[in-house]
Amino acid sequence: MKVYPELGVLIPEIYLPKPGIDLHKWATIAVDQFTSEPEYWQQVEQVVGDAPSTFRITLPEIYLEQPGVEERIATIQKTMHAYLEAGLLQPREGLIYVERTVGGKTRKGLMLALDLECYDYNKGAASLIRATEGTILERLPPRIKIREGAPLELPHILVLIDDPERTVIEPIAAVKDSLEKLYDFDLMLGSGHLTGYAVPDESGVIAALNNLARSEVFAAKYGLPPETPVLLFAMGDGNHSLATAKAIWEKNKTVVGMHHPSRYALVEIENVHDEALEFEPIHRVLFGLKTDIYAALQAAFGADFSYHSVENAEAMIQAVNAEASHVQRIGLVGGGRAFGVAEFRNPSTNLAVGTIQAFLDPFLKSGGAEKIDYVHGAEVTVRLGSQPGNVGIYVPGMSKSDLFKTVILDGALPRKTFSMGHAREKRFYLEARKIA
Repeated sequence: MKVYPELGVLIPEIYLPKPGIDLHKWATIAVDQFTSEPEYWQQVEQVVGDAPSTFRITLPEIYLEQPGVEERIATIQKTMHAYLEAGLLQPREGLIYVERTVGGKTRKGLMLALDLECYDYNKGAASLIRATEGTILERLPPRIKIREGAPLELPHILVLIDDPERTVIEPIAAVKDSLEKLYDFDLMLGSGHLTGYAVPDESGVIAALNNLARSEVFAAKYGLPPETPVLLFAMGDGNHSLATAKAIWEKNKTVVGMHHPSRYALVEIENVHDEALEFEPIHRVLFGLKTDIYAALQAAFGADFSYHSVENAEAMIQAVNAEASHVQRIGLVGGGRAFGVAEFRNPSTNLAVGTIQAFLDPFLKSGGAEKIDYVHGAEVTVRLGSQPGNVGIYVPGMSKSDLFKTVILDGALPRKTFSMGHAREKRFYLEARKIA
């Protein structure tokens, strides 16, 4: 293994489907998407049929709370072994440059592995690799069950670098036509196109990352004291997947030794300054309301809370997204009413999503609703929130340019603050790596 410990980077051996496998059926979307839309996963099942597919070796989270989940996990691990024994996956060492085209935009990324010894998801972390949102420890056990005992990892993890001069990934993009093309195909169900290229020499990437990690460069970029611990890699998507890998590594490292492959996790890194990379807000939907949420909000926030109805979803969205210097706003759909906008004065957090999440956690714990889901896009929020017994909560987005400095100065953001694109723009499983 080629390791760059000062960067927390491993040049990985990546397993790709052998030639002849239908990649359109092989690649499926991140398991934490469409968690309240079973019809999407039914369509995936129809597309895949009996073909080899990552659908058979991952567990969509929509099934986590359904009967038979233990059997599903056992089948996933058995199928991983079967795919390896049949030679359906073939290894190659080195970085992979990837391009994802969807919605008329092309996002650029680089596949590498990160050292979990350099990652800390705890609040107040000062590690080289950090979480950008709060980690919910209760969400880790089912993910740990899947990863423990699995011979492979298949990442949907996207990690960000802050590279305004575009020195790490973009130089590879400029010479991609001279590189070996590893895959080039359309993704299923309207999720665009994916292309991957072999990167034969990682030296340019490593030199550029080393420059970003220089303490004087880092401190000057953010106007910080020179002794401030460097943040090189910030989580974009897949926070709980990386936290799962970390939890297993911490549990097992005294047994397996410090050179075990499970010390590392395969990820895709992207530049936060990529023009095609957009931050989208993650909205909330409460299902099975047991309590009048409007009365509960009034009781919780008192004179700092106000609510007014609006005519339609468009008016709600426009009001929430309008700039406001002294109040925070969210949109509310359903819950016994149509469309409305709630305003919070004197909030205790810097972001509206943090203010409403601080209310929702105890509201759910006290039985105010049966469950919560985190969804992408206004259309899904309105559609699900309008159903009887539900309420949709539309939250404003945050600027991606604020991410690194906010995490450095304030620590992790409220969980589910932002998403890198809409649901169909999420990462698809294609590449794999041996972890056992």
